[in-house]
Amino acid sequence: MARSVSSEPLVVGRVIGDVLDSFTQTMKMTVSYNNKQVFNGHEFFPSAVAAKPKAEILGGDLRSFFTLVMTDPDVPGPSDPYLREHLHWIVTDIPGTTDATFGREVISYETPKPNIGIHRFVFVLFKQKRRQTVSAPSSRDHFSTRVFAAENDLGNPVAAVYFNAQRETAARRR
Repeated sequence: MARSVSSEPLVVGRVIGDVLDSFTQTMKMTVSYNNKQVFNGHEFFPSAVAAKPKAEILGGDLRSFFTLVMTDPDVPGPSDPYLREHLHWIVTDIPGTTDATFGREVISYETPKPNIGIHRFVFVLFKQKRRQTVSAPSSRDHFSTRVFAAENDLGNPVAAVYFNAQRETAARRR
């Protein structure tokens, strides 16, 4: 089975497997914190991701709508993530060619605060079949991106990206 080159970092980082099934990226999405773009597997300090990121959809049109999901699949720690996944953010009804600020925030942004080990923070973009059809999950804990997508008839992801973060010591903040 051939894999697309763009999904390879998601396979290596175990995002495909732990969070998502294999998919073909059909849209381009950029996520950035303070003008620093998120690339698969790059590390950010928790202090650098405290504020809501800018998530832009490059492509589509204003009649297409998207849902953005951000989760941490490594809770409480990557060696035993028995609380997998923790939900950090959901924005729905984002028009194509715009960013998440044009969408409807269903679950407000929660700042990543990993305690144990290096955590992955995953952004997944889904194309909606129509507007205002996505419902909020009942809890941030024990969230499943796969189940959420199935319950809301979102189909396969159209784009995904992730970054790593770990607890910041006082020395690392300087």
